[in-house]
Amino acid sequence: MKQYIKYLSIALFAIVSSCKNQLDITPEGAPSAGNFWKTKEDALKAEGGMYSSYNEEDYYGRGMFWFINASDDMVTGRNKPEGDNIKNFNKSYIGGGYTESQWSMRYAVIKQANDIIKNVPNIDMDEQLKNQIVGDAYFNAGLVYFQLAANYGNDKAGIPIVSLETDPTQAVPRAKNVNENYDHIINLFLEAADRLPYFTEMDAADYGKAHKTAAWSYLSKVYLYKKDYANAKKYADMVITSGKHELVLTSFADVFRASNNWSTEYIWSVVCSPSVGGTGWGSKLPGVMLTNKGWNLYNGWGYYLPTKELYDSYEAGDQRREATILKTGDKFMFFGQERSFTKDGGATSDYQFKKYMEPFTHANPIPAHVNPNGDNGTTDLNVPLMRYAEVLLIKAEAAIMLDGAGAGDAELNRIRLRAGLSAATGMTLADLKRERRNELAGEWADRHRDLVRWGDAQAVYAKPLHDSQGKEIWPARAFNPEVHGVWAVPQREIDNSNGVIVQNQGW
Repeated sequence: MKQYIKYLSIALFAIVSSCKNQLDITPEGAPSAGNFWKTKEDALKAEGGMYSSYNEEDYYGRGMFWFINASDDMVTGRNKPEGDNIKNFNKSYIGGGYTESQWSMRYAVIKQANDIIKNVPNIDMDEQLKNQIVGDAYFNAGLVYFQLAANYGNDKAGIPIVSLETDPTQAVPRAKNVNENYDHIINLFLEAADRLPYFTEMDAADYGKAHKTAAWSYLSKVYLYKKDYANAKKYADMVITSGKHELVLTSFADVFRASNNWSTEYIWSVVCSPSVGGTGWGSKLPGVMLTNKGWNLYNGWGYYLPTKELYDSYEAGDQRREATILKTGDKFMFFGQERSFTKDGGATSDYQFKKYMEPFTHANPIPAHVNPNGDNGTTDLNVPLMRYAEVLLIKAEAAIMLDGAGAGDAELNRIRLRAGLSAATGMTLADLKRERRNELAGEWADRHRDLVRWGDAQAVYAKPLHDSQGKEIWPARAFNPEVHGVWAVPQREIDNSNGVIVQNQGW
């Protein structure tokens, strides 16, 4: 049972040692059952502690992205046997280090959120602030449950639901199916939305905390995954009609400028900084996706490289393609100088994702825009987890599923027009799939999970992937929807629960 005892220690440690820098919280002392949960400051420290994992490499740095790397949009950029095993749905990835922490890190957040929900209401403090902190806890619990349920749960077994009263020293069995999880997640997001302010009502010092339209946006996505299209459409509409959000209309590339971190397209992001006390915080994905060794100017990691299949999926004239992908010979700015893109000699693909490169365009970008430490390649660009564009896509998909071709035209055309494309009519689910792929490529929206939920993964993965010259860079893969539709539960969770938590069938 050691893993479950560990959850409590992780939660307490995070509160005092890793509070989110942008929340301007200064942890003091070590909490205990006797001296914590007494003051407003305790509540704020606990709230900040929920976000500590966002800074971890295995969380939003690269860990969860190994699952997204399974899609046809990208390949592992370098020889990484463990990463290759994940992409190839090979059983030998179970027990490895790249994704093993995904489960426990998120249950630690759930423990932290539950502690806030249970204890903060009893603190004598400003009621509005109290409500916001509790709402933030409901939101974070809902978000990490959703990430876990979507990756590990199906109609055969869900993930464990840990209540406020659950004994942290005892293992909790899995829910009977993923819909049981989705119902729980929906209730968490509904509670969050009731308590949280709009983003426009928040002080700048609180940017990065949960807000009302973020809860509605994820509600719409949970309902989409649940195939409850009426409610997916309903909550997407609540975001759309709130008047709080709009697309960045200057250009698609401008969405990914640090100056637009808090634009009206922002809904939920990993808040990032290039250097705080020499370390930086947030997601290191921009450095991870930068070509290996960054043309000898910065220590890029060279992971998650685009494929010809993704590049060729864009319509002629779609401005998103060049804003998303670099290919050989493309001109781009790097460290203040124009360069012509060339691949790293050891790379599997001769493409690179461009979306997160704006911080590197500046002359002398270190440390104002880019972390001095290339092993921790954070920047001043927030890495988006949910954009307003995705809410429009959720609404369009739900509408098409409910009412057929053409029902999502209004939302899809808003996205198409920004991309420099002409408006279209009578768009089908196939059109929606292309627009979702082209809009959200290389983001946390999760192309792999889309292919699985659409029932397309088996056919798509049966085809090899290529570089720009048509050279095969990844072979066809055998994807069994009955097995590979979910990922393997980390073996250490099964072991630490003494078998109370069971493995997904087939893994």
